Amino acid sequence: MRRTAFAALCLAAVATAGLTTGCQSGDDSADSKPKGPFAGLSGGQIVERSMKTTTGSSSLRMKGRVPDEESKGFIDIDMALDKQGRCAGSLSMNGQGKADLIRSGGTVYMKYDEKFLRAQSEGESKEDTDAAVDMLAGKWTKMAAKGQDAKDIASFCDLDTILGDMKDGDTEATRGKTTTVDGKPAIVLHEKDGEDDYTAHVATEGKPYLLRIDSGAKAKEQIHLAFSDFDRPVPADKPTGEIVDLDAL
Repeated sequence: MRRTAFAALCLAAVATAGLTTGCQSGDDSADSKPKGPFAGLSGGQIVERSMKTTTGSSSLRMKGRVPDEESKGFIDIDMALDKQGRCAGSLSMNGQGKADLIRSGGTVYMKYDEKFLRAQSEGESKEDTDAAVDMLAGKWTKMAAKGQDAKDIASFCDLDTILGDMKDGDTEATRGKTTTVDGKPAIVLHEKDGEDDYTAHVATEGKPYLLRIDSGAKAKEQIHLAFSDFDRPVPADKPTGEIVDLDAL
């Protein structure tokens, strides 16, 4: 079954965790002569405009929460990324600490706090965990982006993959009400797949960017993502000071 555009974006957001999800297209149940923003356009036509504008962005900021298959928990993401593979932001696994991430060129830089390191060292001996904390907590590290240990991490920076999957979806959706997202006027669009439902918000002022997408309360995989800072430079400068070379250890 071919996924809708917004459902394809849901899938791309959790692709690094190896998850699958889908949404069927629904009939547009809006008034046949809607007024206000996007007057006269169906939900599908609004999606087409949003898809063209959003996928044409050279960069954006993605912030929110996606499921993590391995831990059966969630990953909180706040990441600016572009189509050149640069990114800068932070990750948190199940609310246990934080890791800062920068990808610039062929290198991935990460800085972990103590809580994150201890959570990720579960099952290791206290001695090994304490040693890792002493060596890495609060310090920038680096790895080659194409190295085995960095591949999954570097995938968070692949904007082309995320936007590319959005292009592959169908373009039908149901119009909803108008609202605001972080103070920006937006229209709500709905998709449904059986008992699962998905909601997207598209900007109604300026360019029709996708501003937010959420899975419904009954969806198997809970996804909540907001998008902003379109076409802004990504602050992916190499960190200053001492950097621990993990590839050399």
